[in-house]
Amino acid sequence: MYLELVRIGKTFLDEKQGTKTCAIAQIDLQIEKGRFISFVGPSGCGKSTLLRIISGLENSFEGEVFLDGKKILEPHSEVGLVFQQYALFPWRTMCENIEMGLEIMGMGKAERRAVAKEYIRLFGMEGFERLYPCQLSGGMQQRVAIARTLVMNPKVVLMDEPFGSLDSQTRNDMQEFLMDLRQKRNDTVLFVTHNVDEAVFLSDQIVVLSKRPARILRIFEINCSKPRDRTSKEANDIRREVIGILRRERTDTSPVVS
Repeated sequence: MYLELVRIGKTFLDEKQGTKTCAIAQIDLQIEKGRFISFVGPSGCGKSTLLRIISGLENSFEGEVFLDGKKILEPHSEVGLVFQQYALFPWRTMCENIEMGLEIMGMGKAERRAVAKEYIRLFGMEGFERLYPCQLSGGMQQRVAIARTLVMNPKVVLMDEPFGSLDSQTRNDMQEFLMDLRQKRNDTVLFVTHNVDEAVFLSDQIVVLSKRPARILRIFEINCSKPRDRTSKEANDIRREVIGILRRERTDTSPVVS
């Protein structure tokens, strides 16, 4: 199995208050290479925390994460992370932002510039190479952020609400762009979203999480044909079922057992 989560749990300690908050109870999950997996669940259920654990940014948690048979213990180049905030360097041009990771790795200027320009071409951003982030639209800035991650050729790409700050039309455009990009690259992607429509449109599999502490409630296999039709009966049936599970979880007032 390509990516494996084994008995993952996370508890936050507040030493001043003397309290503990269990964010993730226990999650076991196996993910095959080249799959697009979306995580949906109530706000505050630990979705982003789970991505941080997989990325190696969280070093205090229960369980183990294995990538291609190797245990993840710290951040490394084989796991790329795309945030909702674009986190672009305002003093660097589009091209310079994309080649930032390659520069840190020590790649020569001519080589990294050539690689960055190839990604600019692939992402349909030719003609904007010398512009700064403040001169780009939100959708364009997010393309730059994604390109900056993919240029490093990570084995797994983690995306934490990457389109959450975009308007509806731009968000749809970015979903189409990401779907087209996956057809070309076949990246392994773990995607956090609150948007069920987005999850159904993009995913091979949807993992529905419970309210805190997070557990897996159900896993949906999305077998809709590609290119996807957002209004197809299959998509609407899955969307309705996922929303129903989330609604029941949100209104469930029974005590949470840690």
